[in-house]
Amino acid sequence: MALAVADLSCGGTADFQVMLHLRMPRMATAMLAGAALSLAGAQMQSVLRNPLADPHIMGVSSGAALGAAIATMLGGRAGFSGNTLPGISTAGAAFLGALAAAIVILAASKKFKNATTLLIFGVMLGFIVNAIVSILQFSSDAESLKLFYSWTAGSFSNSTWPQILIMAAALAIGFIISYNSRKGLDIILFGDEFAQMAGAGVTGIRLRALLSSCVLTGAVTAFCGPLGFVGIVAPHIARAICRTSAHSTILPASLLTGCIISLAADLLSQLASAPLPTASTMAVVGIPVILYILIKKPAL
Repeated sequence: MALAVADLSCGGTADFQVMLHLRMPRMATAMLAGAALSLAGAQMQSVLRNPLADPHIMGVSSGAALGAAIATMLGGRAGFSGNTLPGISTAGAAFLGALAAAIVILAASKKFKNATTLLIFGVMLGFIVNAIVSILQFSSDAESLKLFYSWTAGSFSNSTWPQILIMAAALAIGFIISYNSRKGLDIILFGDEFAQMAGAGVTGIRLRALLSSCVLTGAVTAFCGPLGFVGIVAPHIARAICRTSAHSTILPASLLTGCIISLAADLLSQLASAPLPTASTMAVVGIPVILYILIKKPAL
């Protein structure tokens, strides 16, 4: 009898450890990542006035990819153990790359007053950075490429509690910045000229939205890899459900919708015999919604 109780106790302890160190961190990461990217997407769609804009369109995720590529591929070529540069992890390098891209974008936002011009700049920045990453891939060894592709596949399962706290802090900062700018985001929906006539500072509104989006996207991309589609899809679902474009409602609704979509994509990735890449399951969930948006708005 005592042996049976001991076995039950050990089993319960093992289950608790699995829940504490595997299940709960994964769920928390999925929720935070979806919320952050959706919040960033809602702001990007407003300041750029493009329904298909998402956090990655401005090149922040490309900057993170460059940082990860430098750490893994140059580390492998230099012969460092673990195929990463000494003293820096792939996530750390990705965050530095995202930060560098964010600084460039924020500087450009002060120079370019037009939303379309800024959008084109972000796309071109992404192209340039991706070209550099391709050059690094071409000259790297197989082990370094494997490590880099593992990061680009996206994952919610590799985050530790300290990393989760960093993402939570980034989400809190990004939400505070965006929510304090909610009235400006409402006005800028009508165009830059209308916003200026209404006395709103268009440059300041756009700068705060970009700062918030860069903080949100940089933290998530560093720890989870480049995750697409949720930043596009969640704001549209939130608007359809809430039947309003007021950002006082759309921002928290997009945040909640992003949480649900990310959890659904994570559960979907676990249904296969082997866990699927998170970025791929995000695409499976998001692409039908994007196609629906294109069909409903064929002028895009």
